[in-house]
Amino acid sequence: MISSFPAAEKFRRLGSFDSIALPQGPFVKSHAMAIWPILPDAGNSTTFRTGTTQAKEVAYVLAGRLTHQYLEFCKTKGIEFETVNSVRPHDETTLFCSAGMQQFKPLFSDPSHMGTLANIQACLRLGDLDEIGDGTHSLYFDMLGLFSFRQMTVGETIDFWLEFLGQIGGWPDYVTIHPDRIDDWTPLYRGRVPVRPDLECRWSDGSISGYCTEFYKDGIEIGNIVNPLGTCIDVGFGLERLDLVVNGSPPVDALTTLRTTVKKIIESGYCPGNKEQGYVLRKLLRLLAVKGGTLDHPFFVDEVERQKRLLRRYDVLKPKHPDKTPEWWFDTHGIDVSELETTT
Repeated sequence: MISSFPAAEKFRRLGSFDSIALPQGPFVKSHAMAIWPILPDAGNSTTFRTGTTQAKEVAYVLAGRLTHQYLEFCKTKGIEFETVNSVRPHDETTLFCSAGMQQFKPLFSDPSHMGTLANIQACLRLGDLDEIGDGTHSLYFDMLGLFSFRQMTVGETIDFWLEFLGQIGGWPDYVTIHPDRIDDWTPLYRGRVPVRPDLECRWSDGSISGYCTEFYKDGIEIGNIVNPLGTCIDVGFGLERLDLVVNGSPPVDALTTLRTTVKKIIESGYCPGNKEQGYVLRKLLRLLAVKGGTLDHPFFVDEVERQKRLLRRYDVLKPKHPDKTPEWWFDTHGIDVSELETTT
């Protein structure tokens, strides 16, 4: 099991992008902020993973079809679309991008900005580590997002998603709404979906918060609509969960999740190291090896050999320092005792 990461500093956003203007449409106005480049062509903008079995390959094709359907649906609504395949964070609050809305947080707080756009964002959430392999949680996943800044209403957003979910065969079994908003928001569903109250339907990232309504199918939360500040829209639907309930694609096991996550971190430009993202990558490589997984990459081979060297050094030094703390072992010799204990 991975212990807490000794990463005191957060990764700084790399690079900048020129301001771009979004085309006019029913929900689109000017967008004047530097963001990741918009890639309107699905074939060029989205990278699909290759499975190791025929079933997984079919699943990836089906998931790719969902992304294309979402892109085309957004185009019919006149909403600009972008795909971000990297898990690099867009600000200093996280080591990796954890949500599609992260890069747009300044727009939520800018009362002068109005506009709407959609995206598919590669996300990585380390908090789900203990739940990987349960069929619905994975460290790395793709999120279908819709973001509107003082333009779309909650009712219009509900109509948007019910229409899209109906088109792909993902109509929700029921939705949940916070009790504080259930009287106002229930009529927006117009009796099309059963509504249940849920005190957990409130979201916050620490600086921006709002009530939300969540969508469920087959007992799985497939997405939610958040109403940040009461004036904006922040929607996130997990692509892999949609693929599971719409296409019946097989759930991903823990080893596959770890392997896919490691590959995505490497593809995003990171190398194993002792700090921040590099330390996370090293930890995940180690966990993949401990669980019996493999990866055809030099980083994996190097990490396995590194652990063997550290174990030999620890066996030699431990009798000389029987009372030293795990912190001392890590700071003095670079040995993470928690890692070695999983082997011995």
